[in-house]
Amino acid sequence: MLGAALCLGVSLGLQPALAQQASDASVKAAYLYNFLRYVDWPPSSAPAPDAPLVVGVAGAEAVRSELQTIVAGRQVHGHRVTLREISGNDALEGLHAVFLGRDADQRRLLERLRGRPILVITDTVHDGDAGSMLNFVPVQGRIRFEASPAVAERAGIKLGSRLLAVAERVVAP
Repeated sequence: MLGAALCLGVSLGLQPALAQQASDASVKAAYLYNFLRYVDWPPSSAPAPDAPLVVGVAGAEAVRSELQTIVAGRQVHGHRVTLREISGNDALEGLHAVFLGRDADQRRLLERLRGRPILVITDTVHDGDAGSMLNFVPVQGRIRFEASPAVAERAGIKLGSRLLAVAERVVAP
């Protein structure tokens, strides 16, 4: 799928930056889907047996679109995954995870999400104290992520050891 997207971008004469953006969106969407598999929510906020796992996306249309393709027909922990586009003032109830892209009002949303049992993933915030539990970072031209298990634990979320083992960096409290 990624190769096809890049070939399509080249055949349409798109700028290399646009092809890179599509590639970055695909990689981030794949990471997002897989993050869900290695997280435990507290019983009070875990989805009911027949309810979906709801992921909010703010300020990252390309990532949301790629993630929509990935989650179609798939389940995580026995739950179908649904996506919800959010912005600064939208209700956060019912969300299990949120991705805040670069175009989101990250600081405002992070403040509203602080302490809630919602997995918070950001795009290059670099500040676990701001409330990010997982954060995408560029490393030698590739997309990696850092993890802040202490921030997650304060919200009642447990980041799995397999997730932490592949993080570029685990931020200490």
